[in-house]
Amino acid sequence: MQVRGERAATVCGLVAIVLWSTAAGLIRGVSEQFGVLGGAAMIYSLGAILLIVFLGRPRIRSTSRLYLVLGSGLFVAYEVCLSLALGFASDRQQAIELGVVNYLWPCLTVVLAIFMNAQKTRWLIIPGSALALFGILWVVSGDGLSLPGIVRNVQSNPLSYSLALACAVTFSLYCNVTRRYAGGQNLVVLFFVLTAAVLWVKWCLSSEQLPAFTWASALELLAAGVAMAGGYALWNIGILRGSLTLLATASYSAPVLSSAFAAVWLGVSLQAQFWQGAVLVTVGSLLCWHATRFKAESTK
Repeated sequence: MQVRGERAATVCGLVAIVLWSTAAGLIRGVSEQFGVLGGAAMIYSLGAILLIVFLGRPRIRSTSRLYLVLGSGLFVAYEVCLSLALGFASDRQQAIELGVVNYLWPCLTVVLAIFMNAQKTRWLIIPGSALALFGILWVVSGDGLSLPGIVRNVQSNPLSYSLALACAVTFSLYCNVTRRYAGGQNLVVLFFVLTAAVLWVKWCLSSEQLPAFTWASALELLAAGVAMAGGYALWNIGILRGSLTLLATASYSAPVLSSAFAAVWLGVSLQAQFWQGAVLVTVGSLLCWHATRFKAESTK
């Protein structure tokens, strides 16, 4: 898939954000149908096949060994953590909350880019990121903003919340490592194959059994595979050749899209406080976008 120009690459990244917005709901749905490990393994196996068909085999020889190790390690860690966090959630509503916690990664991507890639930003990045973080805390708190409420929710399922937080850290590192060390190479096909392999190994070591396929479960699995594969194929194009800061800030809106889709897909009625938190995350995104746009205009 050849994309020319920074603007076209950035558009690819924005489309990826839309596709990813369906991921949390679909992954949770597939995990309920096929099991946490088995469902995730099939999603990434199908995604790997689709990526090989459309993108071909990855060109590993021209890629630095450092990026092969760092990029593949961070990518696999993120995907495994995401799948397990959503799959092991106590219920569907908690799965949606964990999806929002995962979306701390855009904020962390911008912050890490300042140190890792010498990204220039203006001061509005600080209140924008802080507001996005506040929105996520507002979601996790559940009933007003209180430390006991946040602690109580986290203690109800520490494994899933820890995995969701690990998602935010590993993917923000992956974005910056890819930008700095990938050398223009898109290895998402290899990363999907490795992720599928790790998940199948974990499945073999578990006691999970794959149930019989139905038309409904097969279609949900297909949708999840297409969303994940298409999202990553386009996202890697975006972060390799597009505006990393714009994509990171624009992705702040993904929690709203993701929560809305997951709520409809999973049939969950979310409270007003949840949507307030999601809106706060979006407002934080707009502040960050204004900061980066102002910087671009001031340098003309």
